Amino acid sequence: MCKPLIVLGLVVLALGLRSSRTGWLRKLGAVTFLGASFCLAWFLTGRLWAGFLGVAAWFFLPWIELLTRIRRLRLPLNNRLRHRPLPDPAFFPNAVEATHAMEEAGFEHVTDCGWDWAGMQQFFRLFWHPEEMAVAAVCLCEQSEVAFAFISVTSYDENGRTWRTTNYPFSPTLKCTPGVRWNHVPCERACFHRILRDHKCFLSRAGVGHDDLRMPDPDELEGKIEGEMQAQVKHNLDAGIIRLTEDGHFQYSRRGLLFLWGQFVKDMLRLC
Repeated sequence: MCKPLIVLGLVVLALGLRSSRTGWLRKLGAVTFLGASFCLAWFLTGRLWAGFLGVAAWFFLPWIELLTRIRRLRLPLNNRLRHRPLPDPAFFPNAVEATHAMEEAGFEHVTDCGWDWAGMQQFFRLFWHPEEMAVAAVCLCEQSEVAFAFISVTSYDENGRTWRTTNYPFSPTLKCTPGVRWNHVPCERACFHRILRDHKCFLSRAGVGHDDLRMPDPDELEGKIEGEMQAQVKHNLDAGIIRLTEDGHFQYSRRGLLFLWGQFVKDMLRLC
């Protein structure tokens, strides 16, 4: 009974560590889960290499979804935003607080819109601030009754580049275009005022001053989002990440599935 008790003890310890509010303890819990997997495979086979395979299996789990659901996805080539009412706040985490914080910072509400991506609903509540020369957005993603929200602050410079700070919790599922510079802050940083300060520091580090920024046009915000997505789709078509289908859609190529797997692994290491 010694070996089963060792595995059981590691699993119980991992569950306890994962329930902690301290980041490094949660990560230690994830490592303990890997240790339990190593011991289980080692004890069952009596071979060390099997233990290492037991650990590696966790990192290949995303291939189950990649080779089933994602490989069959057909995404619209020319998606369009539509005006939509604000979703139920119960399914829109921190939306009300973020909206109030944006208004406190002097941002003005422009529009509410959204679109559908193969069953995933994306909703945007857009704001702008003429003095800050910035656009802010509260975004909701909802799929299969699972929802999460994030905040972004965007500025445009005179050279046509886009500067964006966001607490989006996952790695991008498409390669970013060269003209868009991203500043990812921790997903638990949900305070808009702090994200706005991070955005200003991001611009300062990049040497972009207030006089280098271009005034955003509130009437063109939806068109900017659509144009940015179309440019990203074209960039990924050229990179071989996606390929066109015969019905006016696109899907992930083999190279794209490998790219997504790498993004999943990065999220597993970063968010564990």
